[in-house]
Amino acid sequence: MISLKNDSIGKLLWEFSLPAIIGMLVNALYNIISRIFVGQGVGYIAIAAVTVAMPVMILLMAVAMLVGVGATALISIRMGEKKMDEVEKIAGNATALLIFLPFLLSIVYFLNAEPLLIMFGASPEALPYAKEYSHIIMLGAVPGSIAFGMNNFIRAEGNPRIAMLTQIIGAVINIVCNYIYIFIFNWGIQGSAWAAVTGQTVSAIWVLSHFLLGRSKIKLRAKYLKLDMSIVLKTLTIGFAPFAMQIANSVQQTLLNNTLREYGGDLALSAVGILMSISMLLLMPIVGVSQGAQPIIGYNYGAQNYERVKETLKKAVLVSTAMATGGYILLHLFAVPVVGLFSKNDVALTELTVHASLIFLALMPIIGFQIVGSSYFQAVGKPVQSTILSLSRQVLLFIPLLLVLPQFYGIEGVWVTAPIADGLAVFVTGTFLFFELKKYKKPALAMGD
Repeated sequence: MISLKNDSIGKLLWEFSLPAIIGMLVNALYNIISRIFVGQGVGYIAIAAVTVAMPVMILLMAVAMLVGVGATALISIRMGEKKMDEVEKIAGNATALLIFLPFLLSIVYFLNAEPLLIMFGASPEALPYAKEYSHIIMLGAVPGSIAFGMNNFIRAEGNPRIAMLTQIIGAVINIVCNYIYIFIFNWGIQGSAWAAVTGQTVSAIWVLSHFLLGRSKIKLRAKYLKLDMSIVLKTLTIGFAPFAMQIANSVQQTLLNNTLREYGGDLALSAVGILMSISMLLLMPIVGVSQGAQPIIGYNYGAQNYERVKETLKKAVLVSTAMATGGYILLHLFAVPVVGLFSKNDVALTELTVHASLIFLALMPIIGFQIVGSSYFQAVGKPVQSTILSLSRQVLLFIPLLLVLPQFYGIEGVWVTAPIADGLAVFVTGTFLFFELKKYKKPALAMGD
């Protein structure tokens, strides 16, 4: 039995992070494989269309994170305080929100689909593909949100392996269905979208069965599905940081799409679509470490074991930095063959994507510190600091640079925007953590400040 209070931090971080890392890697791999299938089965214009649809998918993820991450942080803290009745109230309210909010978002999308996709950067050539893809993705809005949001509850209650299985099940089904729907059924880009929805639906059924069939510590009770506004506000307040980060991601992707279309056309959009898939493969293990660290930090913070909080943070930063560095080195060594998988012998697309990756991801080795540092403030229930850090790369730094640099340097200005924003965001995160950790040297009562 895992003990968040007494087991060694190294053991706990391994126990919680490894399943999350595996799950995240599987998700990143299915994202890459689905892009490869789309590129090989339809062509580079389809990759551009999926890139255009990215803001739509990011908005769905934002809603799931708003509820899922916010509720999970509260659940971890309340479990540390041994308040199980409050834990179940939080879980019930979050479940209701994970059904209602994505349903509402899907209605808004279908009422405004074409203008939204044009705003997100669709060219006349890519728009029909983007509509086909996005319409189907939005049909899976509710199961996708349930699968992602409630899977966090499973991790928080001390079952990281089951949470990992949720991700693996969905990803494997997605990969298999991508191949069947695109290459056997000849459904084209619609096949990739239906594959994603199929995987999300099966994952949602798996997650719900965990809570409804008596396997969970946290019981999902019908009486707690009725919204309690005090719980809703606390959940949304803590979850606002990752929500804001994803909204910023959507804004960033929209501006990026339009800037790329202006300076490089659909070829540049396709290159960024490939680049985003590759960068996700590098970033997901880091996100897995931060997710694994969150319940450990949250529990021990709630129990006022501050030395264990600091140790968890330190080890999570070291592990994530090592992983990011290793991934970046591998990318440099194998960039050409990896990028070549996405295209039908398109030399121009391969050359552009490889060139962009070497610049765009130049500071990848230090990004682990920024991601873990931001998630620390989520885990201890400090949404203001977490929000600022989460927004630092995508909004406060990246977007202003993206609006200015391409005007002077064209497409090259797009590529250099990311490393400059990354470096500045790491500096800001380090400053926040420096002043935060100084509080641990004060009496315990000061920690409530």
